[in-house]
Amino acid sequence: MAERKIEQIVERVISEVMESHVPKLRADITRRVLEEVKPQLGGEGENKAGPNHLLKAVSAIHSATTQRDVLRGLLDNAVRYCGRAALFVVKGGMAGGWQGRAFANNEAIKDFALDTNSALVARVLDGHTALSGNASEMDKRFLAEFRAPADGKCILLPLLLREKVAALVYADAGHDRGGQLDASALELLVLTTGTWLEVASLRKTAPKEGASGGPEKKEAPAAHPFPAHAAPSFSDPFAPHAPAFAKAAPAATAVHAEPEPAPSEAASDQFAGLPPEEADVHRKAQRFARLLIDEIKLYNQAKMAEGRKNRDLYDRLKEDIDKSRSTYAKRYGNTVAASGDYFNQELVRSLAEDDATLLGSNFKR
Repeated sequence: MAERKIEQIVERVISEVMESHVPKLRADITRRVLEEVKPQLGGEGENKAGPNHLLKAVSAIHSATTQRDVLRGLLDNAVRYCGRAALFVVKGGMAGGWQGRAFANNEAIKDFALDTNSALVARVLDGHTALSGNASEMDKRFLAEFRAPADGKCILLPLLLREKVAALVYADAGHDRGGQLDASALELLVLTTGTWLEVASLRKTAPKEGASGGPEKKEAPAAHPFPAHAAPSFSDPFAPHAPAFAKAAPAATAVHAEPEPAPSEAASDQFAGLPPEEADVHRKAQRFARLLIDEIKLYNQAKMAEGRKNRDLYDRLKEDIDKSRSTYAKRYGNTVAASGDYFNQELVRSLAEDDATLLGSNFKR
């Protein structure tokens, strides 16, 4: 009981500190993102997709006050770097249209059921990574209804939340010859959107997770988590969206299927055998480690690429890694989750792509 009370106090204090630092955090993220992308954009500062416009795009996403507005900001700014863009919600094994930009009929994107077995979609869902390819690899029904782009190329990007694909962003150069499709800028916008949604969610849910259950009641959390198997406290920006095709689908695959996890998901829960309160601490520690590593990845794209190439990631990112490890240790180093070593696990898994040798000889667990 004493440990749980301490955890509640810590979470409350963290929430208060985060609230007071959000404006600075937003400014720091924007500044760091711009620093990383300027060298890669080279001399493009004069054109539409130059660094100044990219800075404004990232700032617009971070200044949104609701999760839905963050996602609208992503699409509104994505079309600065492509001809057309659309976002599809991934739930219950389905990908349903949410909103589109610059299509002849944006409304038709809504409720369109994307074939998740089509080649490009399946590879992105399986690999959790953005892929450029021929439009012919996309859903044939999608191409028939919205027409293939003039150059025959497209990109599909996963919007990741807590390591799960919560949505897919489709982009192409449109029907005009010479239309643009800036894959690097689009990847950056999708990455920063996912990270900002997680930061916003952490701020929003921290007081609820640390609440003592007193008479004062806050806004109820969303009934269905953002991906289906994330923590229940995660607020779902797509919760009000129930596509027509999903309403007619069987309950087992509908977007608003019952919130209980499937048997396979329950069986794969590595903490299922622990007492509920102890398992909850492990899950929170694991999620916090992932968020810290995601922040390192967001701010250090160039260093990360060089570090993987030269197998010296730790040397190049030592300051950020050590600072984040210290932050993690202060929060979970003296809890039951300390034995899990989740920070180092995530460092190897995500930053080093499951190859610890990429961190270099100076990295010590």
